[in-house]
Amino acid sequence: MTRQRTMTGSEAGRPPPLDLARCALFLDLDGTLAPIAPSPDAARIPGATLALLRRLALATGGALAVVSGRSIEVVDRLLHPLRLPVAGLHGIQWRGPDGQVWELPVDRERAARLQVRLLDIATGLAGVHMEDKGISFAVHYRHAPHQEARIRRDVAQAASAFAPDYVLQFGKMVAEVKPRGADKGSAVERFMAVAPFASRLPVMAGDDLTDEAAFAVVARLGGVSIKIGDGDTSASWRLPDPPSLARWLDGLSTRGPDDASRHE
Repeated sequence: MTRQRTMTGSEAGRPPPLDLARCALFLDLDGTLAPIAPSPDAARIPGATLALLRRLALATGGALAVVSGRSIEVVDRLLHPLRLPVAGLHGIQWRGPDGQVWELPVDRERAARLQVRLLDIATGLAGVHMEDKGISFAVHYRHAPHQEARIRRDVAQAASAFAPDYVLQFGKMVAEVKPRGADKGSAVERFMAVAPFASRLPVMAGDDLTDEAAFAVVARLGGVSIKIGDGDTSASWRLPDPPSLARWLDGLSTRGPDDASRHE
């Protein structure tokens, strides 16, 4: 079912019907469950999508996790009143089905120094701001795309001073510096090692460069990866936007196992 090649931004393909009772769902948040907002603080998950997530959690027997660049605290706030398994900060944080939380250990003093360096870069540039995630820091320039070359250069220079403990990661109009040692791929692997995710077909949907690590793991496990929006990707399939993903997932939640098996 999975196609091992890189799709260009012009290619598309709707994902196949699946039996949710046999799937482990992994969903990015911004740009996947929630439309991209003008700023991180303005992001909201539509009420209909929250209701859909509740149905999906039941249909998968709890094998549904959010895999996001946001912290677990922010994911919980955006999902309220739902409380799902979560990989936060690109896998640096992880909350399993049993509710236990793990976080990659970091030097807090070193993180504070990095924060100051990145804040200095963002300060004074119109349309640019630094998002403090506690142990990971992102410089956003969605409202100043003309500053991309400067932001990428300056953030890369700052990140190099904190290597090898920290690594630079680019996304859509954002340059993020995060602790080394975790990514969305490793987060998916960790979920797939525990019940109720284990021995299921992994299905990952995401919209950004940071999701490619998870797509690679899902491909290795024979699963289904879905790119949301434009851009080159290693994902197996593509949908144009979050509403399209919600409609596809809603179709799965109302589909019986026999309906899915006839298409596999």
